[in-house]
Amino acid sequence: MKTVTDTASTPSGSLASVEVPTLDVARVRADFPIFERLINGRPLVYLDSANTSQKPRVVIDALREHYEVHNANVARSVHTLGTEATAAYEGARAKVATFIGAAGPDEVVFAKNATEAINLVAYAFGNASVAPKANDERFVLRPGDEIVVSEMEHHSNIVPWQMLCERTGATFKWFGITDDGYLDLSRLDEVITERTKLVSIAYVSNTLGTINDPAPIIARARQVGALVMLDGSQAVPQMPVDVAALDLDFLAFTGHKMAGPTGIGVLWARSSLLSAMPPFLGGGSMIETVTMAKTTYAPPPARFEAGTPPIAEAIALGTAIDYLTGLDMRVVAAHERGLTTYALDALSTVEGLRIYGPTDPADRGGTMSFALDGVHPHDVGQILDEFGVEVRVGHHCARPVCARFGVAAMTRASFYVYTTPHEIDELVHGLEHVRKVFA
Repeated sequence: MKTVTDTASTPSGSLASVEVPTLDVARVRADFPIFERLINGRPLVYLDSANTSQKPRVVIDALREHYEVHNANVARSVHTLGTEATAAYEGARAKVATFIGAAGPDEVVFAKNATEAINLVAYAFGNASVAPKANDERFVLRPGDEIVVSEMEHHSNIVPWQMLCERTGATFKWFGITDDGYLDLSRLDEVITERTKLVSIAYVSNTLGTINDPAPIIARARQVGALVMLDGSQAVPQMPVDVAALDLDFLAFTGHKMAGPTGIGVLWARSSLLSAMPPFLGGGSMIETVTMAKTTYAPPPARFEAGTPPIAEAIALGTAIDYLTGLDMRVVAAHERGLTTYALDALSTVEGLRIYGPTDPADRGGTMSFALDGVHPHDVGQILDEFGVEVRVGHHCARPVCARFGVAAMTRASFYVYTTPHEIDELVHGLEHVRKVFA
């Protein structure tokens, strides 16, 4: 297989030149049945993968096979179907653990999405703070303690922490964004202090595409004894992520952005932390014993998976991980980098277009948010759709980012393993038509 030299992200967030094979995009596209359809009589140009990725046939088949052949609840029955479903569900957990470099599957908690995974950690802090003497001090928040995020975050990594601070009296703090779309770490030691209990930031911005280097933040957090969480929703789908190499405490990500189904997300955490965390939801399967006087809880990860879990979705996520592993995440990262480089050059030819975020493709993932002078993003999106070009418009669940750059909304094009340079050309042609319509 042909190889190219590319600057691919290493697990620690640094950049290094590596020899990786090129991705056979035509072969990949053949795996995704949705590309057989037309949009307004034109071939589908799907540039909204940061919102949700398309699904390969093997993932769709995995969902169907489970329901047709193996459907049963997990961790409850000794009959054949129950045993098969449980084995497949726990097998998917093991695949997730291997994919992100976890120490073992007991560090992987399934949730319905990254939002729930982040909320799980936030509620663990809140529940621990209600009864501080009975809980691990690392999760106890008192007035004056601090939670730190960034202005770059998806709402899912802002709102739960604001709610937590409102409940506990803790202080909510954040890093700003520089004019060129990077985290502003110029006041790192002032933002993360001895009162900081948790820092939670995006590994890759869903709006600016910025690949954040978490190393200096993690180093400072370790100095003051704070825990660190990464929102990996945009990172895990498009580049190698190794939680051990990153020296993280928590990682949240979602299945539907990485060729998996909707309704399944992941919280990874160090086993020592999971063991110290109070439960998030109460009910069946998360218990050890229940009496009318008292309940004791199961060890992790079962403690955090109350009720019937997203069984088929977890199994299909395992299939998606098999698919991405077969492609090689180094190859996926190199493909995203090549598309980003191509798109930065191609979009620069569109008069009156401003791209938000870093201009160096080495510092950003396959997401381009932009504005076209004098044209509302909703108009841009509607006209592009006439050409079969699907992009996202709005504030992308990251309104503070839009406010930082003085706009109400942005247009966003985002790429994945099935995206081709020709599709970026189609985006450019569509944008040129938009300009003519509003000239």
